[in-house]
Amino acid sequence: MNRLLYSVLWHLGLPLIGLRLLYRARKQPEYLQHLAERFGAAPLAGTDANARPRIWLHAVSVGETRAAQPLVKALLAAYPQHEILLTHMTPTGRATSEELFGKEPRVTRCYLPYDFPWAQRRFLARAKPLLGVVMETEVWPNLMAATERLKIPMLLVNARLSARSARGYQKLGRLARDTFGRFAKVLAQTQDDAERLVACGAKTIEVSGNVKFDVELAPALLALGEQFKAAANGRPIILAASTREGEEEPLLAAFSRHAPAEALLVLVPRHPQRFDAVAAMVSAQGLASTRRSAGLQPISADTRVWLGDSMGEMVAYYRMADVAIIGGSWQPLGGQNLIEACAAGTPVLVGPHTFNFTEAAAKAIEAGAALRCTDLDAALASCVQLLDDAAARQTMGRTGKHFADSNRGATARTVQAISQALPA
Repeated sequence: MNRLLYSVLWHLGLPLIGLRLLYRARKQPEYLQHLAERFGAAPLAGTDANARPRIWLHAVSVGETRAAQPLVKALLAAYPQHEILLTHMTPTGRATSEELFGKEPRVTRCYLPYDFPWAQRRFLARAKPLLGVVMETEVWPNLMAATERLKIPMLLVNARLSARSARGYQKLGRLARDTFGRFAKVLAQTQDDAERLVACGAKTIEVSGNVKFDVELAPALLALGEQFKAAANGRPIILAASTREGEEEPLLAAFSRHAPAEALLVLVPRHPQRFDAVAAMVSAQGLASTRRSAGLQPISADTRVWLGDSMGEMVAYYRMADVAIIGGSWQPLGGQNLIEACAAGTPVLVGPHTFNFTEAAAKAIEAGAALRCTDLDAALASCVQLLDDAAARQTMGRTGKHFADSNRGATARTVQAISQALPA
């Protein structure tokens, strides 16, 4: 495929974009907000003599935005005269940006436009960034061609690429090779990621590690987690963190089969638009439940499930828990981030599908900070064993903290690469 055909397909699909936004807005009305930004008309004042120079960082959704937190803080400290522009593709990513950086006057945000050539040119004309930084693997051919034409250096950082995704990119042939080849530098999480990225066309590449190891656990959230734990009145707590569609029903069934009556399941779905649907699943299983959104109050002894229907409190849930089951790994979805759980000192259980965190999961398991289970029945049985063995839990928790601490440093390496690429 060449870029002309790619652009034609985008224009042919324009009606489908509108339908998709309407469909997503049924559960998340925010999808119909800031529509002009999705076509390049972001309300951004271009840099001029009276404006701050701008570093642009793209973080597509929640996970990438949270991963970018230490990098944004480091850039704000290293470049006190600069502004950081964060772009996203999802309302939840944008909301996470507001939550993390809403009080910082030097951080602004908008949606990255869809990859129409004219929309990307309009966006770049308004944003006028000195440099662009893309988190993980959000790669758009027309965007990269436009930045090359304007001589805006682009970095792909914290980059990861699964074998399956690499095969998909390679099927695009020259389009993928040209797109990845336009990055001034690529910083890969692992050597395997680096090799796959080179096969897709990346040229200047280094292995820098995973910036998610550098995320600081906010003291306020850790304190909130202690309040959550106190509300449970000493009950053993199993956390199901960032669960995805297709995981909650078998999880609840396994919990009913294996967990002792005194155990409390704290269930935190990944996506807020699914909170009500998951609450209905809990009721259908005949399990008494309450919701975090009802306020912080003692959790009654007959409550079997506490639904974590809140945003931005995952660290508190990890601090609350005795053991954590990581969502996204029980269906072929690649798994969610297990690093925060390890950093919080919480024993971790993952399923068979962790290709989004291949090396981190493998190293955590090898270190003894995590266990891999074949299915949710095996996971709940392992949870019960850990709840009965305080010494094993404490050992796993200490090991997890050491594992997280010993892999820090990717943010500093990323800031160094940005400083080398940033125009004077």
